[in-house]
Amino acid sequence: MAPLTKAFSRIPMLLLLLVVAATFILPSVPQAVQTYDYNGADTAWMLSATALVLLMTPGLAFFYGGMVRKKNVLSTMLQSFICMAIVTVLWVVFGFSLAFGESVGGVFGNPLTYFMMDGVIDGAPWPAAPTIPLLLFAMFQLKFAIITPALITGAFAERIRFISYTLFTVLFFIFIYAPLAHATWHPDGILFNLGVLDFAGGTVVHMSAGWAALASAIFLKRRYDANHAPAHIPYVMLGTGLLWFGWFGFNAGSAMGANPLAVVALATTTTASASAALGWIFFDALRGRKPSAMGTCIGAVVGLVAITPAAGFVTIPHSLAIGVIAAVVSNLVMEWRTTRSKLDDTLDVFPCHGVGGMVGMLLTGVFASQAINPAIEVGNGLIFGEYKLFLIHLVTLIGVSVFAFGGSWLLLKLTDLITPLRVTQEEEAIGLDLSQHNESLDQEEPERVAEPFVVA
Repeated sequence: MAPLTKAFSRIPMLLLLLVVAATFILPSVPQAVQTYDYNGADTAWMLSATALVLLMTPGLAFFYGGMVRKKNVLSTMLQSFICMAIVTVLWVVFGFSLAFGESVGGVFGNPLTYFMMDGVIDGAPWPAAPTIPLLLFAMFQLKFAIITPALITGAFAERIRFISYTLFTVLFFIFIYAPLAHATWHPDGILFNLGVLDFAGGTVVHMSAGWAALASAIFLKRRYDANHAPAHIPYVMLGTGLLWFGWFGFNAGSAMGANPLAVVALATTTTASASAALGWIFFDALRGRKPSAMGTCIGAVVGLVAITPAAGFVTIPHSLAIGVIAAVVSNLVMEWRTTRSKLDDTLDVFPCHGVGGMVGMLLTGVFASQAINPAIEVGNGLIFGEYKLFLIHLVTLIGVSVFAFGGSWLLLKLTDLITPLRVTQEEEAIGLDLSQHNESLDQEEPERVAEPFVVA
């Protein structure tokens, strides 16, 4: 191993040891016991919702893992699982501060505000969640940050080096996710103050991941063999069930309490996903295709994506419309991607999450009602004869799309300069399970010598 390569291979562990050393210097011990008027029911519900949202990431691992070839199942699933480790450590050190710290120009938070979680255990409740501890709010928001980079992995599945992916995840979280979360959900954020509505992450999570996925698919180019059959469709169905179950925490938890708005969000989440699942397979049938398990699962997830920004702002009948519209639009974009383009978005992340998120954002501007959520200050949606909210969402969609795609492209370029993103043709042919992790679903596979964990 070359001296420079050996030096690079030490960096990840050295950085982790620095974090450990920082815990001795900055233990963030509460200064005093603070008494705030917390609500027990709200706290119990948000603890449950936080756990539900975390479950979505393993659910995503099964959802994606079942879609790839057998030789890439473990690597694909690990790319989701590793986000739970990477983003959690970043969140504790400075990530929560970047997203929700003292605002710097309405674009990002001061990374020192809650550095090493200082002042979080004994901090005053977050303004939008006044009945639960600040630490619980921080942990709930962490789960959103975890799943966002995991969503991107479906676009470059079967052809990305693992260490390069971990570096890109760090950069994406710092420069794309955290600024969008701050701008959209912080009281001083620029999008928040424009009146942009994003109840649970259609813009922050799904649009950002979708555009990053498109940039990744273009940047990494096509696989050497882009034709494949799903390894295990029951994995996809299991993943869909876990995602749907966890999404109740995702959306209903974003009401920040055990309250009527959480019930509305839970109901609209259920109905949008159901109507999208039907919309997908019925639209397939309209074009002469048989209803499939894959289509049903993909449609259900598209419905969940589309209702996410709107869950606490729209009526239940309108949620049905959102689900069907999103399913048809995403289905058409996926068809175009497959038959009329050379884009190799392996698991169609952009057509499902990117397009689904954009459709949901626009339809929030169409169907949002102050009768459902009086906190809407800009006005009702387009269907009620008011246009301001829709125009704000339209302009924001364009701006966020440019930021997420362009920023992700630059981060991919930077990552590739530091450590090559793409596996070799031989490694791709062997499969990423063996070439990246020396593991395999087939126990009879011959053992391979583990490759060194290097950055370049």
